[in-house]
Amino acid sequence: MGRALNPRTFLAGAACLAASIAQADTLPRALEPADFFDIDIEMAAIGRNLFFDKVLSGNDNISCSTCHHPALGTGDGMALPLGEGGVGLGHTRIATDTNIPLMRVPRNAPPLFNLGARGFEVFFQDGRMTRDRDAPFGIQMPKGNTLERRMPTMLSAQNLLPILNVEEMAGQPDENAIGLAVAENRLTGEGGAWDLIAKKVEAIPEYRQAFDWIIGPDEPLHISHIGIALSSFISYEFRAANTPFDRYLRGDNGALTDVQMQGMELFYGDAGCASCHSGTLMSDFGMHALALPQFGPGKRENPDFPHADEGHMRASGAYKDIYTFRTPMLRNVALTAPYGHNGAFTSLEGIVRHHLNPIQSLGTFDRDQVLLHDVPSFTDDWVALDAVNETLQIAAAVSIAPVELEDAEVDALLSFLEALTDPVAITGRLGIPLSVPSGLSIDMPAQP
Repeated sequence: MGRALNPRTFLAGAACLAASIAQADTLPRALEPADFFDIDIEMAAIGRNLFFDKVLSGNDNISCSTCHHPALGTGDGMALPLGEGGVGLGHTRIATDTNIPLMRVPRNAPPLFNLGARGFEVFFQDGRMTRDRDAPFGIQMPKGNTLERRMPTMLSAQNLLPILNVEEMAGQPDENAIGLAVAENRLTGEGGAWDLIAKKVEAIPEYRQAFDWIIGPDEPLHISHIGIALSSFISYEFRAANTPFDRYLRGDNGALTDVQMQGMELFYGDAGCASCHSGTLMSDFGMHALALPQFGPGKRENPDFPHADEGHMRASGAYKDIYTFRTPMLRNVALTAPYGHNGAFTSLEGIVRHHLNPIQSLGTFDRDQVLLHDVPSFTDDWVALDAVNETLQIAAAVSIAPVELEDAEVDALLSFLEALTDPVAITGRLGIPLSVPSGLSIDMPAQP
């Protein structure tokens, strides 16, 4: 059973809080082991190597960890990543002279915490991949992608998609066979992009031998095995379930400070945060329009909206979904800056204050705060924000109401959000390998 909470106005005293929390509405229960899929630790060990190995990319120059590094909160610390073709990690990543990226990755690299939870069934920020009993193998994949086999979890299926993206990992058609296969829409079957990636991995003896113990020496390596290995690692390594908030929910009354208790009262009360960040995973997995400032290439198909990212409308085809994005989960949120589907806000306070008055925040947005890699060839970063008509449409689509909070109340909310941090999920359980079977380099943060 969850703990009881009576939403009220901001309270200063812990004694008053304890009295109010003993009354009516119910807080979510804590995350427990049963909320996560079982993990094969041997498969997770293989997935650990694959996660940090650039062999999954078309040009052997980028890994999953490049944009989802544990040292950077399982992101890359930038508003929009510089994907395939870049060199380095995070703020120090630069575009090369010989393999110049054609554009930025259109959306912020999302955190990986708790993606292995059973209740997490809406993937990508625009929700273009969901659980659907009527879809092949029970998963509605993004347009143009079809699973070849049934996958044990949605995460294991999702892992198969970034390696097909030309800006993220595959590369351009004139650079390698995988990039060419993607450009020609040859994704599945013999000679398809997935098959080519699986064969690259299988050709490395250490990977083949490791998989032999699990799938048998006579079973050809399939892309599904790679997806499952990556899922096993991500689920195990980045599980965040032992936060101070979870410990409080399990009955540890001293797990939260007085200020964090005040922030919790606001979060589940007057601030209205829990109307979207609800349930055990702190997300309703719904699509909401927050009037976030638009910049970068975005994702769009409708000519009526030529500049800004269309959000969930691109997946659903319904105008009502324009500029809407999935509610993120919040554990370890204090570590995952920048915030928003495009990383518009560099600080947690910035995104919290944007929620208080989205339209006003959109109108006064300071673009100088945005963390973008300096790539001279990217000349259209601000086209969307400069398009007045589209900015007005973004403002008109907002789906959350303004909230008035005092500065002290904002500080309390931020303190509560800090209490959603799991220290084990930060350091990891298996950690970063010293080397990977391919022999390719591992991206690591620059030393201070």
